[in-house]
Amino acid sequence: MTSNPTRIATALVALVLLAFTSACSLTRPAPVRDSFLLDPAWPPPVAKSQLGTLRMGTVTVAAPFRGRSFVVRDTALKFDADFYHEFFVLPGVIVTDATAQALVRAKVFAAQTPPGLVVDANWVLDGFVRSLYADGRDAVRPEAVVEITYFLSRDDGGATTPVWSRAYQRRIPFTAGTTSAYVAALNTGFSEILGELTSDLAAVPLPTN
Repeated sequence: MTSNPTRIATALVALVLLAFTSACSLTRPAPVRDSFLLDPAWPPPVAKSQLGTLRMGTVTVAAPFRGRSFVVRDTALKFDADFYHEFFVLPGVIVTDATAQALVRAKVFAAQTPPGLVVDANWVLDGFVRSLYADGRDAVRPEAVVEITYFLSRDDGGATTPVWSRAYQRRIPFTAGTTSAYVAALNTGFSEILGELTSDLAAVPLPTN
């Protein structure tokens, strides 16, 4: 059985190309991704705490904004993920922990259990992040958009409807092309939302039975 010289040459060229590609992939540095955390300002203590115990429940995030990558809105219908800039942890975890800390620092309730600790309480606070992105449709004046709805319910396993809920939204302008400015704008919007949330919850006339 004789060998085909052309076929052998083609195979050798393919092997050389494969080796070259593999070497490049091994030596090429991985792309650098910058990670950020939200660090909102904490609200001041409320004038009077609510009676009873609050348990911090679950904060879910709308599917387009659920991942760690920053999201940029280019047009009315087009959203893009920013591969090079991301949250250090998932947004749902960030918002849950920050909300819980804000409520503790503001002393909204007489007592509060930490997030993730399931114990008997009088009330449970859940949330839904509807929007969390950079709106770049206006290239001169981009905005950081944060929208969160909170729900306060009896801690009865979801047997009753919420006794209180409210949607909060902030659109904070920032300097175009600056990621740090975008994160600072997110912090500003989130800080304002937490300040309003603590004031609103402290003023809610909660049922006693």
